[in-house]
Amino acid sequence: MLDFTSVLYLGFRHGSRSVRPWSQMTTGVPTAMAEPRVALRVADRLAQLQSCEQAVIGPSTMHIFWDLFTQLAERPFAIFLDRGTYPIAQWGVERAEMRGVPVYRFPHQDVPALSKMIKRMASKRRPLILSDGLCSSCGCTAPLRVYFEIVKAYNGLLVLDDTQALGLLGFSPDKTAPYGYFGGGSLPYQAISGPEVIVISSLAKAFGVPLAILAGSRQVVDSFQKHSETRVHCSPPSFATLHAAEHALNVNECDGDRRRYQLAQNVIYFRHLLAQKHCFTGGGYFPVQTLRLPPGTDVIHFYKTLTAKGIHCVLRRECNSRPAISMIITARHRPVDIEQAVTKIVACI
Repeated sequence: MLDFTSVLYLGFRHGSRSVRPWSQMTTGVPTAMAEPRVALRVADRLAQLQSCEQAVIGPSTMHIFWDLFTQLAERPFAIFLDRGTYPIAQWGVERAEMRGVPVYRFPHQDVPALSKMIKRMASKRRPLILSDGLCSSCGCTAPLRVYFEIVKAYNGLLVLDDTQALGLLGFSPDKTAPYGYFGGGSLPYQAISGPEVIVISSLAKAFGVPLAILAGSRQVVDSFQKHSETRVHCSPPSFATLHAAEHALNVNECDGDRRRYQLAQNVIYFRHLLAQKHCFTGGGYFPVQTLRLPPGTDVIHFYKTLTAKGIHCVLRRECNSRPAISMIITARHRPVDIEQAVTKIVACI
């Protein structure tokens, strides 16, 4: 079975022999009372990587979104939510909404619709725009420069779920390196930085570590830590996870750009082979490549047929809620893996 379901885009693996050993899994002490030095080191390195002043570690993005939007509910914000935003971020918004914060949902990456909504609310509350930095469904980067200018003009805030972009996108993208360099995510990729931006990301995709990070200005991070509920009541990340994050950052520094280059070449090769057979995918250079099947295709039947032929792929919903089949390309796929997958996709079509 050829596997095209893994979101470990860069092929990072953190076996027990490759990471620094630990003498215990956890201290048993809430993070609010004492934070391990390794957590502080990882947070500092991730803040620098993401072009932010400061950062703080969390067990997951769910923990962070839960805390952040509980805190933001106490301030005079109106939330403007991209309907395509990943569900976990939306769960945080729902928590704020239950506390009386007005929430306005705009069509996926629709800047004119967003602008009209904000103009109607401009005299009442400060706008908070929530969006994914990189959409996992369509593979499109969000128009962050426009969002950034809007929140600056109205003294607002831009909150990003940058899980898909962290480790993948980075500084100065070009033809040789379409993802850019160093893997800092959407902010360096789109050359944006400022106190108006808060970035929340999981390291579970490109970096392969089940850990999350909130990054932004020192004021934002300090306030988050001071008022966090999950840092008091929830278990902290384990030493195994923290050491794996440190290992991921080390590998990224010495080998990350080579892996991003290999990943880009694999995606390009996959798209090229399909195009030669007059078959196409959506997603651009993004590793999640969604098949553009002929009109009238029974997508679920196609998925079952492809699986029966030995291709393990993903049955999912796109931004428009239609069912779709995606192939997730990684840096570890060999040319022969891609060739076999394309041959079987074409045969099924």
